[in-house]
Amino acid sequence: MTLSLLLDLQAARDNGNFPAILKKYTKPVLLIIDEWLLLKLTEPEARNLFELIHKRWKKSSTIFCSQFRKDEWYQQICGGASTLADAIMDRISYDSYKIDIESADPSKDISMREVYGLDPEKA
Repeated sequence: MTLSLLLDLQAARDNGNFPAILKKYTKPVLLIIDEWLLLKLTEPEARNLFELIHKRWKKSSTIFCSQFRKDEWYQQICGGASTLADAIMDRISYDSYKIDIESADPSKDISMREVYGLDPEKA
């Protein structure tokens, strides 16, 4: 979801219909952002996401699914050197619940490719 969300927001900003697209993502009662911060955010991407997160803040719920621990998120937002990183993390952290999923036995963890019998060499 994150990549398509970022592309949607940036295209809307470029085309001049940012308010309409922002409303589209602000309206749902629950928004799930999967693969949160899988790729580092650029300054324009962070600005767009900040506006979305700020509009949803205290009005609706957002679930962020990430492979990174929360303390690693700063580095993924403009390298952690932007005030946007602070603003985004402030909005996300306030009144939030955090669920860390830890493996009981990492040696038994398998990828979804293995679950579905897909050849990892053809990935």
